[in-house]
Amino acid sequence: MLAGKHILLIIGGGIAAYKSLELIRRLQDQGARVTPVLTKSGAEFVTPLSVSALAATPVHQELFDLTAEAEMGHIQLSRSADLLVVAPATADLMAKMAQGFANDLASTLLLATDTPVLLAPAMNVRMWEHPATQRNLETLKDDGVSFVGPNEGSMACGEFGPGRMAEPEEILAAIAAKLADGPLKGKRILVTSGPTHEPIDPVRYIANRSSGAQGAAVACALRDQGADVVFITGPAEVRPPEGVQVVPVESAREMEAAVQAALPADAGVFAAAVADWRVASASDRKLKKSKDGLPVLEFAENPDILKTVSQMKNGRPGLVVGFAAETNDVVENATAKRKRKGCDWIVANDVSPATGIMGGSENAVILISDEGAEEWPRMGKDEVARKLADRIAAALAG
Repeated sequence: MLAGKHILLIIGGGIAAYKSLELIRRLQDQGARVTPVLTKSGAEFVTPLSVSALAATPVHQELFDLTAEAEMGHIQLSRSADLLVVAPATADLMAKMAQGFANDLASTLLLATDTPVLLAPAMNVRMWEHPATQRNLETLKDDGVSFVGPNEGSMACGEFGPGRMAEPEEILAAIAAKLADGPLKGKRILVTSGPTHEPIDPVRYIANRSSGAQGAAVACALRDQGADVVFITGPAEVRPPEGVQVVPVESAREMEAAVQAALPADAGVFAAAVADWRVASASDRKLKKSKDGLPVLEFAENPDILKTVSQMKNGRPGLVVGFAAETNDVVENATAKRKRKGCDWIVANDVSPATGIMGGSENAVILISDEGAEEWPRMGKDEVARKLADRIAAALAG
């Protein structure tokens, strides 16, 4: 997957630096060549000997290495790789990058490079949530820097929250996605997935029976073809895919806002099972049984995200793909939905209980387009996703 790729790996200071050793091994297993750079603080957690032994090459530590600098080695080092990866990326390194500091080898490489950069942040939860770090995060994103993580969990310091460095397999997936050289390279594609939860009260909600498996598979397939994928997901059963930008949401209105924020995009795939209705006035307290009888719930219509995007006058994606889960008259209902919403394609399927598709590992879909209804054989959801990604790539290339 990464055969022949050259990764410049900058290891910052922090207990998560031990994960960088596993990352080196995994990168080499994929055929990548790793050039390691170890910061002064990083060397407090992993030794230069262990890093160089795993990478099978000397580790770079000092900016003013007289032998290398005779040929401006730090400039060449920063530009010879296919990707610069910083793992762990500390708050200090992020601050230096955002402000343009270059007072050591790592920060100088990051300032001098014209190569894409991927950061895997790792720090205490309070440091991650501090306004200064969040400002730096936004600055770096605006500068085109990519991120993987951080994850939420227990810290070495004993606190809990966001700030844990992504696991090596997650970073590896993000690297593969960043370096993907498929037909969708350079394309930005929005994918929605999973159900939405519409609150009744603090403990109850309205939802659809969606595991999110098909949407996640589509995001993976598009990622593997080189697309920059924004994955907006409701509270699904399946884990979000790695190597994509994940935007978690709960309700339909939150999903709509996330979709609008993610535009513009070259294509949009709307696989989420969005609840059509919500309780007009959700209670802020748990509803109790009462001798006065059952509570009366008044409903309001949720935003129609697919229709809104399909009928945008400005900024509409070049290709808009909707999904239709039907229990009867699949082709007729899906064809009518496509016309009503104004999208380019509808991926329709029969989710009646007898099919076992809802929540299962397989799917049988019918692609509805201007060319009519094309029935695909029943296959695994991953296979459906790959076939759909191929069609999307062909459509965007045309």
